[in-house]
Amino acid sequence: MVKSSSSPKSRAAQAADDASPEAGAGPDLPATYEAALLELEGLVSSLESGQLPLDQLLTGYQRGAQLLAFCKGRLDAVETQIKVLEGTELKPWAQA
Repeated sequence: MVKSSSSPKSRAAQAADDASPEAGAGPDLPATYEAALLELEGLVSSLESGQLPLDQLLTGYQRGAQLLAFCKGRLDAVETQIKVLEGTELKPWAQA
């Protein structure tokens, strides 16, 4: 059961929980965004090489779709946390 709360901290915490590997992600997904991205880049390289048999192409495509969804979920969660920290409007990040 997910509690609905309007406080910014609880929304940010919920977004982080939603994007955690334990939150609905399969056990075969990487623990971090960076690990998923690294695996996805290697997979894309293999797929683009044109040297894989059809069965491996399909398996690779399916794995890539899983990794892409995982990465998108992590990025969406971070964006939500930034919105919470900055108010309701997402503001450009100014590097120091």
